[in-house]
Amino acid sequence: MMLAKPIIDIRQQIESGITILRRGGLIAYPTDTVYGLGASMSLPQSVARIYEVKGRPRSLPLPLLLADVSQIAEVAGEVPLSAWCFINSFFPGALTLILPKAASVPAIITGGGNSVAVRVPDHPVPLALIKGLGSPIVGTSANISGRPSPLTAEEVYAQLGDKVDLIIDGGLCPGGRESTIVDVTGETPVIRREGAISIEELRRVCGNILTG
Repeated sequence: MMLAKPIIDIRQQIESGITILRRGGLIAYPTDTVYGLGASMSLPQSVARIYEVKGRPRSLPLPLLLADVSQIAEVAGEVPLSAWCFINSFFPGALTLILPKAASVPAIITGGGNSVAVRVPDHPVPLALIKGLGSPIVGTSANISGRPSPLTAEEVYAQLGDKVDLIIDGGLCPGGRESTIVDVTGETPVIRREGAISIEELRRVCGNILTG
């Protein structure tokens, strides 16, 4: 496993990450919230490694990171009308939306369910990785399940060590807190996890939202 050095050449780190993703490897990378652990969405065997590395039950779905809003059509079967207020107000950013999944999304990503969690991060490293790979990547936090989400490359290494193929060192994550998750698959949006974006901020912009 390589722990890339900060700011030596972030572009070179990203290119190495894209190559590893294409070959079915795992990488950790900085985002606008916390460090993420990524694999190519289209390689189920790589996604399976993420569950193993994190010690995460396969019944729990994994979120996907997209490069821009146009990629939602690749992974969502539909985008409910209620979703657009959140998309227009908080993408890119620290909001994850749960949408009805498209048939193209592997079952291992969704835990066998009918929905998929998606986010467009506001950070150049994951955006460059996704664009270079040409498809969404897994965007789960780069930690052992149940342990704190890492904010630096060193914290990633302390938890995951040589279990990943590359840790891109982009310094301290600016957000410092996981994304907020909103489920828009039902009639009324439901907050599944409050994170970097508060319930009050969501309600101020997008109206009635349930907590659950």
